[in-house]
Amino acid sequence: MNLSNAKNYKLTLLAVHAHPDDESISTGGILAKYSAKGFRTILAYGTGGEAGDILNPEFVAPKPGLNIKEIRAIELAAAVKVLTVGTVYFLGYRDSGMAGSPENHHPQAFAQADIQEATARLVEIIRRVRPHVIVTYNEKGTYLHPDHIMANKVTLRAFQASGDAQFEIGEALGLWQPAKLYYTAIPREKIRRMYRIVKERGEEPGFDPEVIGTPEEKISTVVDVRQYLSQKLKALNCHQSQMNPNSVIRRMSEELREEVMGYEHFECVHGCPAAATKESDLFEGISPCKKVNPNAPTLG
Repeated sequence: MNLSNAKNYKLTLLAVHAHPDDESISTGGILAKYSAKGFRTILAYGTGGEAGDILNPEFVAPKPGLNIKEIRAIELAAAVKVLTVGTVYFLGYRDSGMAGSPENHHPQAFAQADIQEATARLVEIIRRVRPHVIVTYNEKGTYLHPDHIMANKVTLRAFQASGDAQFEIGEALGLWQPAKLYYTAIPREKIRRMYRIVKERGEEPGFDPEVIGTPEEKISTVVDVRQYLSQKLKALNCHQSQMNPNSVIRRMSEELREEVMGYEHFECVHGCPAAATKESDLFEGISPCKKVNPNAPTLG
């Protein structure tokens, strides 16, 4: 599909994330790119990042007395403005914290949410904004974070249920079946190379490439976002409380940063026919006049 024609049709992208700042790390490029091309871009978050820590020792809050949720809300608003995202929704759950932390067991934690209720909350958003493409994390939540894993589970179910007349949510909204569902992906060979570079510097990488990396054969789509990399980095920099000055991203050379962050990779899990070559556009093959499919897809 020709991106230059998108302004006439308002094709819509919904990215489902766990916490503020996730949008800039893994999808900042596509959000900036598709917004610039006239697509509607929507964000939905499972939590407000309440269990996060101040990772930047140089961070100064915009005003005294703010809690971490308020700080992260301010940072998110700034990042969303940079990326020119259209609308932001929250499912209304609490940050579950890292795996193994006490926050995992908080009664309002996203990881403890009733799956049917959480699915209904996301289905309401999907039926309201009618996205053609949805993006979220893979079944490992990229790096095994409980909230990322929960975002995957809820999004899979909501993708199916949003077009299912049997799934009622109590809102008078028409059915809507998105055309495509993608997982964000980090190419395994690329992250292995990055791991080796960091180790050769005598530094601790702080990540396991075998966990967070996706095999090349599973990556269906590579989107070139180099034109929007400065915008993506600016949005990421809005999350100052989360930007440890010693993080791998901060220590990257400019050349490596463009190689690692100038392309965003995805695994298509529904809606992409088998192809000999990788897609370069998440909306490839989607008709802008797509009608609702009354038969919801069956996902494994």
